[in-house]
Amino acid sequence: MAELAAAVQGSAGALDVLVNNAGVAFLGGFEETPLAEWQHIYAINVIGIVHCIRAFLPSMRAAGGPRKIVNVASTAGFAPMPNMAAYAASKHAVVGLSEVLAMELHGTDISVLVVCPGIINTSIVKVSPTSTSLGPAQKERLQRYYATDGCTPDVVAEDIIRSVERDDAFLFTGPLAKMGYTGMRVSRRLARRLAIATAKKSGYLPE
Repeated sequence: MAELAAAVQGSAGALDVLVNNAGVAFLGGFEETPLAEWQHIYAINVIGIVHCIRAFLPSMRAAGGPRKIVNVASTAGFAPMPNMAAYAASKHAVVGLSEVLAMELHGTDISVLVVCPGIINTSIVKVSPTSTSLGPAQKERLQRYYATDGCTPDVVAEDIIRSVERDDAFLFTGPLAKMGYTGMRVSRRLARRLAIATAKKSGYLPE
């Protein structure tokens, strides 16, 4: 990553906007999630962001002028579904990392945007490994849910552009994103009940 940053900065100069968008998941209960999956998910979802920021931030700071670090977390960073403990924990970590970074950069020209997408129709469900308790039929139902109830990635991209232009601190984009965040703030007990109901409808949990 340091070599990549040096190459980019050598040809284009310091970044105006750094977007950290990478995510892998494992679908299955906490007790069924192998330790290796926890390590794999954290290595990409959290440490990947750490590597990128460490590589690009010094030149962004030295260059001066308004600049933005965009960290893509997830609604799961606030309001997760069952059977995604490792993924949700990693996205909570992204939110926490971003909050601390924003405070440490307060008073500089660099600000931080935390992006929390809701249901987005990407291939993450299709390619994610699953525990033996989630059969093919349940995974297929979950894929259909993302395809029919989710929005496309270009919606998220356009929202990110607008949020960067407005210098926002948080962006909740896509179906259920704002609702999930607001629900957890109003009543965690109610929000958990709604999450379980949604999980049964979508395929995170068997009906």
